[in-house]
Amino acid sequence: MKTIPLILMGCGGVGRQLLQHIASCRSLHFKQGLHLRVVGVCDSRSLVVAADFLNKELDDSFLSELCRVKLGGSSLAKLADLGECQVFVHPESQGKLLEIASHLGKSTGLVFVDCSASSDTIVVLKQVVDLGSCIVLANKKPLTSTMEDFEKLFTHPRRIRHESTVGAGLPVIASLNRIISSGDPVHRIVGSLSGTLGFVMSELEDGKPLSQVVRAAKSLGYTEPDPRDDLGGMDVARKALILARILGQQINLNDLKIESLYPEEMGSSVMTVDDFLGRGLLLLDKDVQKRVEKASSNGNVLRYVCVIEGSRCEVGIQELPKNSALGRLRGSDNVLEIYTRCYSEQPLVIQGAGAGNDTTAAGVLADIIDIQDLFP
Repeated sequence: MKTIPLILMGCGGVGRQLLQHIASCRSLHFKQGLHLRVVGVCDSRSLVVAADFLNKELDDSFLSELCRVKLGGSSLAKLADLGECQVFVHPESQGKLLEIASHLGKSTGLVFVDCSASSDTIVVLKQVVDLGSCIVLANKKPLTSTMEDFEKLFTHPRRIRHESTVGAGLPVIASLNRIISSGDPVHRIVGSLSGTLGFVMSELEDGKPLSQVVRAAKSLGYTEPDPRDDLGGMDVARKALILARILGQQINLNDLKIESLYPEEMGSSVMTVDDFLGRGLLLLDKDVQKRVEKASSNGNVLRYVCVIEGSRCEVGIQELPKNSALGRLRGSDNVLEIYTRCYSEQPLVIQGAGAGNDTTAAGVLADIIDIQDLFP
């Protein structure tokens, strides 16, 4: 039986779902001769570690209770009463993480799984790379920090997986890496990588005003609590930057051209969420409608996409042919078109659900399983 020890950083929606996936897949993994040993779980405030992390684990009943505690908004420190664990509070927890990595990284091996949405994890991740640990990311921020940080995390490329940073569980990164490894040059990537903006743009196509569409998206739970977090395009920009860096571009986030669907004077420091939803969006309807009509008169549709071509990497609204894969997109799916020498006329198209805790966690779990050959 091959054992993979792991530490989970971040126990929000995706992290909790991952722990549930690990527990529910025990019998499947047993048949594959594999056991995932969860030795620690941390959030931004605390770290819970198996009392004997060298040999023991946080068992499934403990992890189930951990998920219940976190879902209820309580602190991980509450779990100390269960007696199977040690609890460390930040910043002491950081030193403990490095201690565990130094013990397990180069002996049994260890995976740090980052399902947080924080930039703070970068400090630890950069250090555990040197201690022999593997890294699996759903968090985009470590890979969209400075080029120096990016290159540090890729010191040992075989020890890092990050499929779920772009397109949740879709095989975007794996497909791109296979193409690059085969020597087939990638000329162009165009992708709709936000379920929220995919939904918004396809609804606009039906003639509905932007204000109505964004409110509908919010009521359906597609947007962040403040829809401007989606409409600003930063999430898509981070995904675009990761893809561009995989293709070899030495660029940073501030090098990207990013089109926001709202002006600065409607930003969160100026307008409340309610004011933006009630008054601000109405002021944007007319201009957006004109762009939709202009695209339609050209036989095209509008899509909010990333475009990576040569040294160009930008994010914003583009007119695209109605009969293309992106033009046919409806709803909240992600769609990516990859143009290469082999896929020059008809691009390689990857499409499917590109968001959701369940889908993202499944992608993370697949990444963990994918590095099992690195473990004794």
